[in-house]
Amino acid sequence: MSSSRPSHSSTNSARSRHSARIIAQTTVDAKLHADFEESGSSFDYSSSVRVTGSVGGDQPPRSDSVTTTYLHHIQKGKLIQPFGCLLALDEKTFKVIAYSENAPELLTMVSHAVPSVGEHPVLGIGTDIRTIFTAPSASALQKAMGFGDISLLNPILVHCKTSGKPFYAIVHRVTGSLIIDFEPVKPYEVPMTAAGALQSYKLAAKAITRLQSLSSGSMERLCDTMVQEVFELTGYDRVMAYKFHDDDHGEVVSEVTKPGMEPYLGLHYPATDIPQASRFLFMKNKVRMIVDCHAKHVKVLQDEKLPFDLTLCGSTLRAPHSCHLQYMENMNSIASLVMAVVVNDGDEDGDTPDSVNPQKRKRLWGLVVCHNTSPRFVPFPLRYACEFLAQVFAIHVNKELELENQIVEKNILRTQTLLCDMLMRDAPLGIVTQSPNIMDLVKCDGAVLFYRNKIWRLGITPSDLQLQDIAFWLSEYHMDSTGLSTDSLYDAGYPGALALGDVVCGMAAVRISSKDMLFWFRSQTAAEIRWGGAKHEPGEKDDGRRMHPRSSFKAFLEIVKTRSLPWKDYEMDAIHSLQLILRNTFKDNENHGCGYQNNSCKAK
Repeated sequence: MSSSRPSHSSTNSARSRHSARIIAQTTVDAKLHADFEESGSSFDYSSSVRVTGSVGGDQPPRSDSVTTTYLHHIQKGKLIQPFGCLLALDEKTFKVIAYSENAPELLTMVSHAVPSVGEHPVLGIGTDIRTIFTAPSASALQKAMGFGDISLLNPILVHCKTSGKPFYAIVHRVTGSLIIDFEPVKPYEVPMTAAGALQSYKLAAKAITRLQSLSSGSMERLCDTMVQEVFELTGYDRVMAYKFHDDDHGEVVSEVTKPGMEPYLGLHYPATDIPQASRFLFMKNKVRMIVDCHAKHVKVLQDEKLPFDLTLCGSTLRAPHSCHLQYMENMNSIASLVMAVVVNDGDEDGDTPDSVNPQKRKRLWGLVVCHNTSPRFVPFPLRYACEFLAQVFAIHVNKELELENQIVEKNILRTQTLLCDMLMRDAPLGIVTQSPNIMDLVKCDGAVLFYRNKIWRLGITPSDLQLQDIAFWLSEYHMDSTGLSTDSLYDAGYPGALALGDVVCGMAAVRISSKDMLFWFRSQTAAEIRWGGAKHEPGEKDDGRRMHPRSSFKAFLEIVKTRSLPWKDYEMDAIHSLQLILRNTFKDNENHGCGYQNNSCKAK
């Protein structure tokens, strides 16, 4: 995403930019979803992503009927997966206010193995849920309803009155109602329920011990260990660790598969592949399972007298959207299990310890994603163990991120100190003629000092004529600011951006006087992308219209062809600090009546 902004950065401005980007990206997601629903089999994925993929961070968000319809569809969808059934209850009366069409058959079906006594309960709107389960089960449910955070009691083992069949009841609250997902438990597993759950936790404990035994300092090793442990714990054909970048596009940073499967390691995909609304749901529901993407969804029938539409966002059975199902099928991924990796937001004010401020802002760092080439069901106790494992993994990811930031900040501080020393000896030319130089301050492909109508260039930069044109453009359109940073000169409106080619896409520039400037340049993002799966075998052909990782990768490369990696806030802070140091140095020299290069003045 292009983000043109003044060179200073702050927590509030970073958050406002992020919020604007999410709103804008949601509009793009909605348009893509609408295109899919309208086009059906003629949907062209690659072209749709390219058309909608460029979202300007400074563009005002557009609220229209397409976005509203899309969000309503996600929040108020009335379909579930068929591996279980769903009931919604009035919390005060325990009476049914909504039920899935398969609930009567699953919960009240008569079994010949159970003696029939009296009338069989009928399940429908207004049914008291306590009448369809055995007395101990009804009592367990009623006691659970009085618990504050009812989700902590999940799963609740219940038995149907008519059939005696066991189910896991997984309960959560929504406004004024209770939503209960019922997942069948195999009869031979019932006596082992406690032991089975304990075994799941033991397996999770083994994986947790592995994670905790790792020495810090390697995010790659941490992710590799996590996917290997999940692979062994769940038995899926493929397990990947996804990381979301600052511009919301995703990358597969670690992977383990069964033999013979196409690798996705290194794959980058556009932000639209995992919509913002889905990411929001992952923040709420940390584990998500799709048992069979080919299965026919089941409708949920709601009491017509209800003054509101129920939301099934928190349901474990919630049906995935058709667009995602098509993507899964094209990947030959019939089943999936996804775990959210939620970490502390790095834009916190100050360094308040967790013990003092336990309610830190959170963000979705990425996902641990499991795929299977055939339908696969994972019982709730094992999914719960996976959620616990993902939480521990997130803690270690957070520590690695903090360590990485500390190392980067330490290196920047060291470089700033050295640059200050250079300025004391040779201001300002020392920052480009000696080592380390301004290219060592932040990650870049080239840097330029524009000083007294002369140009000093390092690394990959525009030509002298192009640099003068950029400086003129800044003076014309950004005269009121002390600098500019953008990951796309093209999106920022620079007329000569395309002429710069792939080698110069992003730029950070600051003024050190009315006529003197510093520039840092970055090349195209795609230059840093490596994915083994992007290489085609001889004679292999891809249909770019289909939703598939290859199509996503191509669409991503198309979107970022005029963009560099975004400038991080701590990088802009370092650049801004150097800007202030240079300005103060120049001011001191002027106060002493010295020229910028009069070293004898500094000896006084």
